[in-house]
Amino acid sequence: MASTDGLEAPVGLGARIGAHLRGLAGPDRTVHSNRDLAVLLALTAGIVNSVGFMAIALYTSHMTGLTAMLADTLAAGALDVALLCIVGIASFVVGAAACALLFNWGRRRGLRSRYANVLLVEAVLVLLIGLVAEQLSTADRGWALIGLLGLTMGLQNAIITKISNAQIRTTHVTGMITDIGIELGKLVYLKRRDDPDPVRPDLHRLALHSLLVCAFFVGGLVGALAYGAIGFLTVVPTAFLLLAFAIVPLIDDLRARSRAR
Repeated sequence: MASTDGLEAPVGLGARIGAHLRGLAGPDRTVHSNRDLAVLLALTAGIVNSVGFMAIALYTSHMTGLTAMLADTLAAGALDVALLCIVGIASFVVGAAACALLFNWGRRRGLRSRYANVLLVEAVLVLLIGLVAEQLSTADRGWALIGLLGLTMGLQNAIITKISNAQIRTTHVTGMITDIGIELGKLVYLKRRDDPDPVRPDLHRLALHSLLVCAFFVGGLVGALAYGAIGFLTVVPTAFLLLAFAIVPLIDDLRARSRAR
């Protein structure tokens, strides 16, 4: 009996881990799975964004900044930098569009990996950056990075937008910091009897957005420090982490397809 109990514990743990991973990138969404996935993606975005800045001095997830820089550099006649900005913005748009195409393709076929497919593509792109970027010449590296990183961030921002019904963004924090300020204002507001509507802070939203901003910050700090030590290899563990979160729904679809045959 003792040996049987010893065998059951690891199986139970493995089943729980599999169920958790299945929930993170699967089609059946919960508040907790959305939160956990959003934290992972915010951490990933912070790492990738900081590596992009350390390498080419551009924040590749920051479309507001790139659009402003595009206007400034066009006005200043710095056409080479302006073209880099255009490539970054266009790549981000293509990434978001690719997410919509891939997701709707999977949904039409009833795939459980409709979200995981997007994470898989993102993982492959991040891995490509980590393994190949160092081999490129300095002249080519900027163009390749702004294109691949913009594409990656567009994919990521679109998938979490779709999962959360446009309530969460993970590749930039302006909106989340704005919401934190709004909820803090509600929290300290002195309520009066003649207020037309009750003012109630959304503490869940405040906690979630604070957590995501912290995850983005930690990712950026880790990315910058690690880039100084190991360069583009910094993003390789990030790619494997994304793959680990995506793999269970992908395996589920492969098994279902095999059984159908």
